[in-house]
Amino acid sequence: MPFQKIQAEKLSGAVVKQIELLILRGILRPGDRLPSERELADKLGVSRPSLREAVAALQDRGLLETRAGAGIFVGNVMGAEFSDTLVRLFSDHEEAMFDYISFRRDMEGMAAERAARLGSDTDLKVIQAIYDKMEAAHSKRNPLEESQLDAEFHLAIIEASHNVVMLHMMRAMFQLLREGVFYNRQMMFKQRTTRDMLLDQHRAINDAVQARDPDAARLAVSAHLTYVEDSLSDQQRTDRHEAIAVQRLEQEALR
Repeated sequence: MPFQKIQAEKLSGAVVKQIELLILRGILRPGDRLPSERELADKLGVSRPSLREAVAALQDRGLLETRAGAGIFVGNVMGAEFSDTLVRLFSDHEEAMFDYISFRRDMEGMAAERAARLGSDTDLKVIQAIYDKMEAAHSKRNPLEESQLDAEFHLAIIEASHNVVMLHMMRAMFQLLREGVFYNRQMMFKQRTTRDMLLDQHRAINDAVQARDPDAARLAVSAHLTYVEDSLSDQQRTDRHEAIAVQRLEQEALR
């Protein structure tokens, strides 16, 4: 008969599974610090030896790391998504930037569509809260803050799509964006007109998601990223023209 005795699961194994799921679902993020050993054992209702065994297993898998004198942290599980060689290749060729925007348009359009259909009421409250912060930051004219909230807004929509593969893939992509591998997002906020239009576009995305209108959400994301693509293309053209004009001016001075 194909039956086997049921083995009681070790407490440490149950702890491992719970922390793995928190990381998989994006609730625990790379760099997040876990509570102290005593506090975490109490929260999980397990002994400290069982917790230590679980932490050791998660460290072996690269999901957790211990920093001397600082505590236990979620490991950089996204670190291996792109090799250093590939990152340098992305940085050196501008066509990668436009392919990146095209990829985001497809993936985030799908994410917004899913968020409008599948996001919980709490998911939508998180998206709304971040958008409200974007409106509040708009009057401060702080490009760094606006850029950070821009990324948080898009990632909140991806989280609300409840697709863990998409979530971790897009988090890795946004990390490269934060590091300036594809383009400097802060340059998008320099001009008042551009800043106003970007906020309007994010408002349209938020309104569609809050209304649970999947088609409108996808179209709003597509319109936003098409605008980003066109703006960056225009900026590159302007920079090229300026470089030529400088050369002409320098040559004129020699005549």
